[in-house]
This record gives sequence, structure tokens and C-alpha cells, in this order.
Amino acid sequence: MTEDDAIKSIVEALSSLNVRGLEDAVKKAIDAEIPSQKIMQEGIGKGVEEVGAKYERGEYFLSELVFAGHMLKDAINLLKPVAGDKQIATSGKIVIGTIEGDLHDIGKNLVAYMLSGAGFEVHDLGVDVSATDFAEAAKKLKPDVIGVSALLTTTMMKVGSVIEELEKCGLRGKVKVIVGGRPLTQGYADEIGADGYAKDAIEAVVKVKELIKT
Repeated sequence: MTEDDAIKSIVEALSSLNVRGLEDAVKKAIDAEIPSQKIMQEGIGKGVEEVGAKYERGEYFLSELVFAGHMLKDAINLLKPVAGDKQIATSGKIVIGTIEGDLHDIGKNLVAYMLSGAGFEVHDLGVDVSATDFAEAAKKLKPDVIGVSALLTTTMMKVGSVIEELEKCGLRGKVKVIVGGRPLTQGYADEIGADGYAKDAIEAVVKVKELIKT
């Protein structure tokens, strides 16, 4: 099997949601000593794009995205022993979390998995994250983008406090903020001064890439 064939097998397995096929393809690529960055970017990364395209065409739905997210996590874990997180994540650094008072994490986890699969270094702060904790993470990790999730109408009102806290700490000009979650809209994102809004995990990857380029 050539290097190109090995990478193609990863793309095909991920895009078709073939769990065993993806595991075998990644292991074969590692055994063939294909560079981790190439496996990540040309294999897993393109596989994520294919999954996203199928979702946009209506061939896949949320359940398939969640499933793909778990596959991504497992594939990335296979790569970690042969290449540390920083070596396989070259597209940028992201801090993500669910806002204070909100314990929902399925959507946030899916965004984190998709961003990791797209080659970003993702630091997941978990759920119930205060504005202060987001700001402290920004100071310590110096991310390119902070992603804030809210799944409740009662907690979405706190999302803007993250931006306010970043402003108080003098960090607002150093990091972009993207928000998302069921009750949020583009209009609300504009109202609180967020740099971006994504309605789902696929759009989040696209928007984060756009934010980092600007």
C-alpha cells in the first residue's frame, strides 16, 4: 500500500463512519511511518470535511455527527503516542467550554472533536465554566479563539459576560470569541459583541478557520 492509498483509506473510513476501518487505516499509516501531521491534515482532516459535506447535503444528521465525533476522538488518541498534541495540531489553538450554570456538553464535545479532527489544538474546560475561568484560560493558554456554548435560555444571558471579562482583563483584542448553542442566534452574537456564531459543529470549524485568518 502506498502512502497515498493509506491516507485515502483514512478519509474513506471516516467519511463512511467505518469504525474498524478507521482504526485499522490509522494504525497502518502509523506503522508505515507516515508523518503524523500528514495523517491528521490529509487523512483525518479531509475525512472531517467529507462528513461535513454529507451533513450539509442531508445525507447525515446529528446522530451521525455525534458518532463521527467519537470516531475522531479515538483516531486522535491513536496518534498521540507517536506525536504529542502540539505536533499534530497546527491550525491554531482553541479554548472551549459550556458557560456557568449549564451542564450540557454533547454539543460542546462534538465541536471540540470536530475542531481536533480539523487540526486544531483544543483545550476543553468542560461545563459550568465561569467568565473568570475563561479569562484565566486565555491568560495561561493564549488561544487564537475561545468557544462558548450555552444550551439553556437561562444561561445564554451569561455568554456575554465572557466577553466583558476579557475586556476587563485587557485580553479582548488578543483573542476571538465564537458562540453557539440551541438558544443562540447570529443576532444575539452580534448584540454581545462576539466575533462569530455557529449553528452546529460543522459550521463551527468553518467559522473558526475564518476567524483565525482575519
